Amino acid sequence: MAWDLLVDRSNLSRTSIVEVPEPQVPDGQALLKVDRVGMTANNVTYAVFGDAMHYWDFFPASEGFGRVPLWGFCEVVESRADGVQEGTRLYGYLPTSSHLVVQPSKVDAKGFRDASPHRQHLPSPYNGLTTTTEDPAYTKLDEDLQVLYRPLFMTSFMLADYLQDNRMFGAETAILSSASSKTSYGTAFLLEGVHRIGLTSAGNQKFTESLGCYDQVLTYDEVGDLPTGPSVYVDVAGNAGLRKAVHEQVVPVHSAVVGAAHHTAEPSFGGGEELPGGKPTFFFAPDQMRKRYADWGPDGVETRHAAAWARFVPVVRDWVDVVLGVGPEALQADWLEALAGTTPPRIGHVIQL
Repeated sequence: MAWDLLVDRSNLSRTSIVEVPEPQVPDGQALLKVDRVGMTANNVTYAVFGDAMHYWDFFPASEGFGRVPLWGFCEVVESRADGVQEGTRLYGYLPTSSHLVVQPSKVDAKGFRDASPHRQHLPSPYNGLTTTTEDPAYTKLDEDLQVLYRPLFMTSFMLADYLQDNRMFGAETAILSSASSKTSYGTAFLLEGVHRIGLTSAGNQKFTESLGCYDQVLTYDEVGDLPTGPSVYVDVAGNAGLRKAVHEQVVPVHSAVVGAAHHTAEPSFGGGEELPGGKPTFFFAPDQMRKRYADWGPDGVETRHAAAWARFVPVVRDWVDVVLGVGPEALQADWLEALAGTTPPRIGHVIQL
């Protein structure tokens, strides 16, 4: 059975699993079977910012509904595209669906790009699918960690690089909200030589402290205890009220809005707010990737990311308990849990479809 998990774009908690005809494959295209994916707060960010950042455009659905983007593994089950072999296992950006039809271009041993017309106005990094056989960061043993962390860790990698590339905007302290989230602690892990302060809920404070990648962990009620020296604020929570409190306390020299972990609290890009310190600016990882492709050459980002990932994986194995679900109903349940923000920080949801 082919199916789509649809989300009501006006009410993200309204979902339905809809049986659909198995897609037909025209000449020049290929059919992918979605196999193994992860579900994290990152997927919620895609949906919350789906209209503003065009995330809904990657995988179109019927009017008023969307298919939430996921990261994970898929397999080519039918190919009418030159150079794309059936049975090839790929990693990339996938929909909440059983299948995806792609139009491969720039095909080589490393994979291909989806040149489907509706995706051409969208950021290039999301359109690539990578073969597991040529992926420098891939190991079969760590597939579950890859579906959970790799998209987040790429954001962490580019965010840390962005801050270091800009010499921390003159600051010596980085304050990261939603500090128990994978994106935040991946960034903290990579920010060497910087005083790192994590902001988190009281319930997640002990877990966040146990990671060992923050020099100090404060709860959201302790924002008034933040030091007032030069700092950058890394806003993964996306909570306008918290952002205002941090700005008023520390007057950060730079404020990067990264995610929407606290999406129920009016997430925003930060535009239009009159706050002390640097104007909140949305950080978009593909922008820094494009800069680094120019700086480092065509393989520079992947090579450096793979080296950082190799350092991160042995550490993160002790930070997460993988919970495996099976089938579209498990995907639906994990989406609703991620949306509600009730997933414990040690739990990582992987779904075998």
